This record gives sequence, C-alpha cells and structure tokens, in this order.
Amino acid sequence: MIGDTGAMMTDQPTQATALPGAAMDRRVVRRPARWWRRRATWIVVALVLGALALWRVLPASGSTNIAAADIETDTIRRAPFADYLPVRATVAPRVTTLVGVLSGGQVEKLLVQDGAMVADGQPLASLANPSLKLDVLTREAQIASQLGGVAGENLGIARNRLDRAGQVAQANYDLIKARRDLSIRQQLHDQGFLSDEGIKGYAAEAEYQAKRLAQLRSGSAAEARITATQGQRLEDTRGRLTSNLAAVRAGLDALVIRAPVAGRLTNFIIQPGQTLKPGDPAGQVDSEGSWKLEADVDEYYLGRVRVGQTARAEAIRLTVSKVLPSVKDGRFRVELTFDAAPAGLNRGQTLDTRITLGSTIPALVAPVGGWLESGGGASVFVVDADGAHARRRAIRTGRRNPEQVEILSGLNPGDRIVTSSTASVKGDILNIR
Repeated sequence: MIGDTGAMMTDQPTQATALPGAAMDRRVVRRPARWWRRRATWIVVALVLGALALWRVLPASGSTNIAAADIETDTIRRAPFADYLPVRATVAPRVTTLVGVLSGGQVEKLLVQDGAMVADGQPLASLANPSLKLDVLTREAQIASQLGGVAGENLGIARNRLDRAGQVAQANYDLIKARRDLSIRQQLHDQGFLSDEGIKGYAAEAEYQAKRLAQLRSGSAAEARITATQGQRLEDTRGRLTSNLAAVRAGLDALVIRAPVAGRLTNFIIQPGQTLKPGDPAGQVDSEGSWKLEADVDEYYLGRVRVGQTARAEAIRLTVSKVLPSVKDGRFRVELTFDAAPAGLNRGQTLDTRITLGSTIPALVAPVGGWLESGGGASVFVVDADGAHARRRAIRTGRRNPEQVEILSGLNPGDRIVTSSTASVKGDILNIR
C-alpha cells in the first residue's frame, strides 16, 4: 500500500508535465454495494410476499373463515313430514282431593298412616280443643231450652184446640137436649095439656143453644186457622233449632279429620301434638287406579297443542284432556288421559309420549340442528356448488318435529346447508377452508 501510494505520487507530476489540464480529471473507481443495501432489497421482497399471504389468509369484509371440520352440513330434500311432539310425561292421579282441617285444635291421635288406602269418611286423626267443647255444650243447652219453649207452645195450642172441641161438643149436646125437651112439650101442647106460655120457655132455650153452637163453631174455625199458622211457625222454629243443634254438635265432630273420598292417602305428614288451624291442609287422597299423564311442553307449541288431540306412549293410546296456557320458565303444562288405562302404573312413573299435532304429509324438510337456534329459523347458510363458500339466505320455516323442520320458502331440494350452530359467525359469507 505504501509503495503504491509513492508510485502514484511520483506519476502525477509527470502526467501534469505531459498534458496540461490533465490534473483536473480523476479516474472513478466503482466501489462494491454495501451489505445493508442488499438486505433492504430482501426486506422489501419479504414484506410484499407477507402482504400477499395475509391477503390470502384474512377474510374479506363481511365474511368469516371457518374450517371445514368445524361445521356440519346436510341436504334439503322432499320427504314425508310426521307432525308430532315428543314429551316426557309423568304418571299422576287423575283426581286428587285435599284433606282439610275444619276446626282448629291440637293433634291428639293419628288413626292411619301416610300411604294407606282409606274409605270415604274414614277417620284419619282426632284433635283436642277444650274451649270448643265448652262452647258446644253451652250452645246445646241454650238450643235445648228454646226447643222446650217451642214444645210448650205447641202443647198450649193443642190444649186450646181440645178445649174448643169440648165446648162445641157440650153446646151440641145442650142443643140436642133442649130440642128434645121442646119436642116433648110441643106434643103435650098439641094434646091440650100445656098452654102456650108453658112451651115458650123451651122454645127459647132451644133457640139459644142453637145460636151458641153456631158461634162456637164459627170461633173454632177461625181459631183453627190462627193456630194452624202459629203451629207452622212453631214447627219451622223447631226445625231451625234442631238444625242449629246438629250444627253445634257437628262442631265437635269436626275435631275428627276424615277422608273426603276413598283412595290412597298421601302427604299426610301431621304429627301428634301439632297445632292446626281451620283450613290448614292435612294431606290429600289420590284416586287409586285412575291415572293421567302430565307433561311440560316448550312454549313454541302453545298454539298447536289442543284439547282432543291424540297421543301414544308405546302401545298405549291417550287423549289431550287439558292445556294449561300459563307459561313458566318457557314451558307450559298439558294433561293427557288414557283411553284404557293399563295395569301396573305407579305415581311418578315417566313415559315417553308422542302427541300427534297433524297428519303426515310430503314436504320440503331440513334436519334439525344448531342452525335453528342461531338463525331463529329465519336464515341459514347455503353452501356454494364449489364447496368453498356458504352464503346466508333468508328462509321461512313451518312445523317442526325432533328430527325435521318444514321449509316453506327460500330453499330448494338438493341445496346443501350448514346445520351446525353459526351464532358466532359475523357477516353473511362463510369461507370454508
């Protein structure tokens, strides 16, 4: 390097002497490209390639990428549609009668146990209520006294009736006697043995007795009408008092809890020493051998389940007997009765039941899946012919069963739809990778 530099320095004056003005020209030597400039080129190339790859990976606006393994698809087809509703029904007594407490008191004794078969009117338990017993005895005495007064009045009426009848009989007898005496005197007068003055007294006596008898009979008739009315009122009073007495005595009988009907006693959970108030429930009596089915149904079917529809649980035929439209937690209750109840049923037993909502007819159907919940049955993703994309399409659905849903419009036979849930999908296009 040093030698070369000296040589260059020696040559320059010589060139300046040979060619005037040549000292102003220099030879430019191209230097090699710096390493960092070559790296920049590769960085630009890598950025371009990355942008192209990112453009291929990221979905277009309004679309969502999804792996083919993460979705399920099925084909729309025309097939028979069975319009039925499956429910899980529970066996329950057809008639349940509550056992109530008529009169409050403390449970003194249990006469039967929970779960026993009872007859109509059979005593179930006895209650103790000393204050009620005292009240009943007091009212019994009062009513008995009033009944005694009514009986005394009836006796007075009867006595007056007998007295009036005796007076009439006596007056009738006196009239007969007076007329007989007058007849004898009249015969003597006709024979000349008795003067006119002698017969006048007998005639007057007979006339008096006749008037007296007529007055007594007239008064007796009026008195009979009055006493008849009074007697009817007294009889009514006696009947009311007798009913009151029976009701008062029934107050004591109410201290015995009885079975209202025959059947199986359930929920009989009262205990000796427990205090009960009037109206408290003491248990219930279920109709043994007479059953029904109860089922909770999704509110979607509220307008389609009606009384009178048929149903089937295996080989057992049933009929919808009651629809309770009150919705709770998105469900309402229906009751079904057996056309012929089978033997061996137990309360609480469950049966898989199908309620027939309509007849089986050909229809355009799609399989039931998560797409119904995510799209609400108003839209579905339809797969393109190339299988690379699926596009949202508005549809209209009709009846449903656990396996199929009826398509009313928006789809054609052979269309392939996404049947899995698409609730998380943003946009109207699926890019299937």
